[in-house]
Amino acid sequence: MAPHGEVIANSYTRTKEFTRPPRLSTDNLHRTISDISYELMRQDVVDEALKINLPPIHEVEDAKCECCGMSEECTPEYIRKVREKFSGKWICGLCSEAVKEEMAKNGGKGDEALSTHMSHCVRFNKLGRAYPVLCQAEAMREIFRKSSRVRSQSMSPKEKGGKKGGGIARSSSCMPALTREMNTLALGN
Repeated sequence: MAPHGEVIANSYTRTKEFTRPPRLSTDNLHRTISDISYELMRQDVVDEALKINLPPIHEVEDAKCECCGMSEECTPEYIRKVREKFSGKWICGLCSEAVKEEMAKNGGKGDEALSTHMSHCVRFNKLGRAYPVLCQAEAMREIFRKSSRVRSQSMSPKEKGGKKGGGIARSSSCMPALTREMNTLALGN
């Protein structure tokens, strides 16, 4: 539309000829690829790569976790380090972190933490993989057991005076303070 509501007839006419966009040539792309490959294959680049002393790459092996059964590809050197750290047993990174947390709980006893984690994994593999709903119910039961134990400990009297420890103590009501403030405002007016 024109500024005063006039319709410009030429703006709505269609031309029957559609112009196609120009076809892009792939010659530039091929030339770029060949230039890059030429640069990479130059002799001086190859010579520089040979001068760098990289450690030899060892063959990787499949190592199966003795806790959860997951397997990973690792070098023999890494497998040896993990076995030295965990009493001759190879465990995956996830189980390793769980054992570290268990060690923090029990005061740094590595063998005890490892055996505890392995027993949890064995129990999960027997029950959890075959019956996932039962595993979830078992986990909920453990959570309830722990929370009820914590609640019963926090409600038990800690002193002979009968004071209950733990929990949030109730504060006094704010109503007397509000009433007093309202009375002072009413008396002031």
